[in-house]
Amino acid sequence: MTLSHEQNYQKSWQERQDYAESMQPIIGKLYRNAGIEIAIYGRPLVSASTIDIIKAHKTVAQFEESKLRLRESYPFLEAISKMQLASARIDLGKLAYGFIYKNAGEGRSIEEYLNDELAEIINKDDQSKPRDVVLYGFGRIGRLLARLLIERGGSHADLRLRAIVVRGGKDGDLEKRASLLRRDSIHGPFNGSITVDHERNAIKANGAYIQVIYANSPAEIDYTAYGIDDALIVDNTGIWSDEAGLSQHLQSKGAAKVLLTAPAKGDIKNIVYGVNNGTIGKEDKIVSAASCTTNAITPVLKAINDKYGIANGHVETVHSYTNDQNLIDNYHKSERRGRSAALNMVITSTGAAKAVAKALPELAGKLTGNAIRVPTPNVSMAIINLNLNSSTNREELNQFLRDTALYSDLRDQIDYTASTEIVSSDLVGSRYAGVVDSQATIVEDNRAILYVWYDNEFGYSCQVVRVMRDMAEVIHPSLPR
Repeated sequence: MTLSHEQNYQKSWQERQDYAESMQPIIGKLYRNAGIEIAIYGRPLVSASTIDIIKAHKTVAQFEESKLRLRESYPFLEAISKMQLASARIDLGKLAYGFIYKNAGEGRSIEEYLNDELAEIINKDDQSKPRDVVLYGFGRIGRLLARLLIERGGSHADLRLRAIVVRGGKDGDLEKRASLLRRDSIHGPFNGSITVDHERNAIKANGAYIQVIYANSPAEIDYTAYGIDDALIVDNTGIWSDEAGLSQHLQSKGAAKVLLTAPAKGDIKNIVYGVNNGTIGKEDKIVSAASCTTNAITPVLKAINDKYGIANGHVETVHSYTNDQNLIDNYHKSERRGRSAALNMVITSTGAAKAVAKALPELAGKLTGNAIRVPTPNVSMAIINLNLNSSTNREELNQFLRDTALYSDLRDQIDYTASTEIVSSDLVGSRYAGVVDSQATIVEDNRAILYVWYDNEFGYSCQVVRVMRDMAEVIHPSLPR
């Protein structure tokens, strides 16, 4: 009997679901038991739903000449699951597509191909040990960092969330902290189970046991009393931004290093992962992860400067409102920020353009910047107006940025979209520092205007976690190279 078009489509969809459901336990076991993170063209599949796995395969067609089918990638995943591998991030999509459509296999079997492509992690022992992490402060960034660390929990977790430090301790505080982790108006519900341990002042989330420590200053805390030692303290409070203030954390027993989730002052290194994280040394006790905007624009600027050279430019950020602004008109020490964030576009200053030079010194003095706060709660945009040292055109520049997003060392920082319909809410949850909107690109001779979206909360938090891993010396390769 000949199947109708509708029946064929339903059969095809069922096949995709079956393969995705078969992939889920393999992906989970690879991560929990071996520290292997599986991705499809940069899209992480750890803890992904069946629909997320299907969608990740579908996105391959945005970068390649044809789509990648789940029945094509599944044999590669199955073969990887049978190998003895050290911790790494493996892009299943690139491996499978290269073998099937680009003749990368060159007559080899799937097993022989994988043995060559993954040779550097076969039968190798992981040299790094897990690092205890303490989140000092539990606001917007702190809670998203907690979600990311819990998501990547397990026996092979590089970073173990051991505690959060907050002020308070009043009746009901523990339940409220847990509730804010459980529910988020922007990022949705927590994917898992959260319970409160009243007796020990702790939150239990998907196997992570998180001690809640109440303190008004680092001087009050002895982390070793909670079994925490050699810890990386991630300061999310914004109270201190210089060495004198942040050094207080190092006085706490059990603390080893400090990472600030905001721009730092003085000689503290401001790190934009993917650009200057190689400057982090073992001797660096205090490091800054810079700002969300600096993280969004610097990787794109580096790529363009390396290719075309940047003579000068201006960066205008259209930024969602933040907790620093007032919900309704009220006193604020800064100009204009006292006006209602939910009702107004507010012109304000940003140090992001100048801060680029801390991560990318060759652009020092070449960029100016300003910002407009707008009535949206999350996802921002940087409009980058550049005068280049060489001429190009729209198609060439977009092709270069597309290839950079896919193949370069900045592929975890830069994403690329060719959609003509994308709007800010579509980027909520993006794990990239910035997303190039290719349809908005304008080029005229040596002038280029780029539009870069960024989830100023979640995308930035992903960048922070990457810096944390470097500071904790738990760096694993991304394969294939």
